[in-house]
Amino acid sequence: MNAISQSISDESVVIALGSNLAGGHASCEALLEAALARFPAHGLIVTARSGWWRSAAWPDPTAPAYFNGVALVETALTPRETLDALHAIEREFGRERGEINAARTLDLDLIAFGRRLIDEPGLDLPHPRAHERLFVMGPLAEIAPGWAHPVSGETAARLAAVARVGRDATPA
Repeated sequence: MNAISQSISDESVVIALGSNLAGGHASCEALLEAALARFPAHGLIVTARSGWWRSAAWPDPTAPAYFNGVALVETALTPRETLDALHAIEREFGRERGEINAARTLDLDLIAFGRRLIDEPGLDLPHPRAHERLFVMGPLAEIAPGWAHPVSGETAARLAAVARVGRDATPA
């Protein structure tokens, strides 16, 4: 875990990571660590990252539990290029897109790109549901509690406290 004490930049890029299938790795946590290690090769420099959080799978709680975390990155990429880089990393780790909410080896979500508001086909920023999810806001609050949502202005700490989805999420 790498906490930051200073306020984060208005240009900070927030990426959520998740996995509930380890693929060829020893564990989901090992897969997530390996995915983070691939970020620099795709132009994403990690400046801070949370610990891993565990939560029950949804909508099928009998599926393997999820492990989630958040990374702050710096990049010279555009928001669309960043999303493309995240999808490329997902593919490197065996992600197959198909059924919505299906178990997956790797899920990388672009949560925010600084203060930018974007509503384009396939790219909505900030992420339209991240603020409701404890398994995103909890890890974000761990490393940047004062991060302010680009629309509501609510901090990550406050959003984690009132999150409605994934209330069972806890540090692993």
